[in-house]
Amino acid sequence: MYDPVSDSSNFTGYAKGGFDRKEQERLKIQCDKLDKKGSRFLLSNSATDFIFDLYKDHIIEVIKAKLSINSKSDKRGEVDEVLVRNYE
Repeated sequence: MYDPVSDSSNFTGYAKGGFDRKEQERLKIQCDKLDKKGSRFLLSNSATDFIFDLYKDHIIEVIKAKLSINSKSDKRGEVDEVLVRNYE
């Protein structure tokens, strides 16, 4: 199980109205369609257990992303994000 260091590593606060699990699942369906067509994709997403499970059939790389904008200054800094791709 992935244990993110910070609670700021979530995927709900970047879009008006949020980007919830249902939207994440819709995004995954689109990635699957691209994969079936033979298209390559690379996406960046939050490093959460849900995302790791959702994209478990693809290559997932954890990276550090620098957050310089946050209403709480102590929450700024590096957080774990993932790059998900369907190619080597």
